[in-house]
Amino acid sequence: GYDSSDIRECIFTHCAQSVIPVKSNSKNSNNDTLDWYLYRCRHLVENAFARLKHFRGIATRYDKLKDSYAAAVMLACVFIWLPLI
Repeated sequence: GYDSSDIRECIFTHCAQSVIPVKSNSKNSNNDTLDWYLYRCRHLVENAFARLKHFRGIATRYDKLKDSYAAAVMLACVFIWLPLI
């Protein structure tokens, strides 16, 4: 996410919690209200999607059927989470 007051206001108007840390060189550098555990969980999910995009068939969605695409995603997750030597 981007550190912008407009984005934060939009998030708060939708009754959601902002999990975007304030940049260190910002005038309003106050990260006291940031939920760091939620930020770490969001970071893990973003990293998982980034690693899934390394598989070309998943990133470009070659499969036509939903079931075969879901199976390809599951197989890619197995390769990611269970490192085989």
